[in-house]
Amino acid sequence: MTITQEQADWFAQTFGQIADNVERAVLGKRHVVELVLTAMLSDGHVLLEDVPGTGKTSLARAMGQSVQGTNTRIQFTPDLLPSDITGLSVYDQKEGVFEFHAGPIFANIVLADEINRASPKTQSALLEVMEEGRVTIDGVSRPVGVPFLVLATQNPVEQAGTYRLPEAQLDRFMMRTSLGYPDHAATVRILDGAAVATAELTPIITPQALVGMADLGAQVYVDALVLDYIARLVDSTRTADEVRLGVSIRGALALTRAVRTRAASQGRTYATPDDVKALAVPVLSHRLILHPEAEFDGVTQETVVGQVLLDVAPPSRRETA
Repeated sequence: MTITQEQADWFAQTFGQIADNVERAVLGKRHVVELVLTAMLSDGHVLLEDVPGTGKTSLARAMGQSVQGTNTRIQFTPDLLPSDITGLSVYDQKEGVFEFHAGPIFANIVLADEINRASPKTQSALLEVMEEGRVTIDGVSRPVGVPFLVLATQNPVEQAGTYRLPEAQLDRFMMRTSLGYPDHAATVRILDGAAVATAELTPIITPQALVGMADLGAQVYVDALVLDYIARLVDSTRTADEVRLGVSIRGALALTRAVRTRAASQGRTYATPDDVKALAVPVLSHRLILHPEAEFDGVTQETVVGQVLLDVAPPSRRETA
């Protein structure tokens, strides 16, 4: 079943309304807002990697306020335990049974603030829930509900007291992006008080409607030549000289899902190679493991993906027509 043009138009209009609402609190960052919203509608999670004070937490809160669901914040610290995230079973002496107390991971939008400050043991508590949308405690599997988005933040500059995210966890993030500093015009507007407090934002959409949007996005048509283009890009990351470990199949599937959503957000019923180019860096770059020699030479994951995009020819318009 393929999305109709009327449904694509509604998708694009609603997508724009949510992005407009979030941008009231996070000025001048439309591109990043659209990336995060694309990940949410593609059943993915986002890692915001940036220096302090650029609005990472404000963006997460604004996303939570724009959806009429539940949102929680987990401040990751070295002494945080896995049960502090997932919840635990407590013995009720009066009833004589164990009663489950849900943790903050049971929400529609979860802000994992400074995720790299928690120990690897605590970070591993997110592996199952980010991949499968459920938590298994005491042998009982409990779904966290839909929609479900983990929006994690980390400071790439300050490394004291932090733990590097393992590759298995990085691979579970659909995208990695950064806000960066606002431009001059946006800075002046922020200083003038133009940014709306996140608490003042009104919800734009219900969780049920958001799930419906995600289902529509999954129906966008992707031509076999576009799928072949994605596969060739992924293969090229595995054979690049600077790369020790390339993009996984999970990464290729994530890019395909994100491409469908982006096409719908543009009001189209079909995906194009330009959709792939627009999303390749935020979706693929953090999944690469570079050779130490390449890192010493200043090569970054983003530059490798950028070079792959230059080297791999997209299908022509005649081929995709």
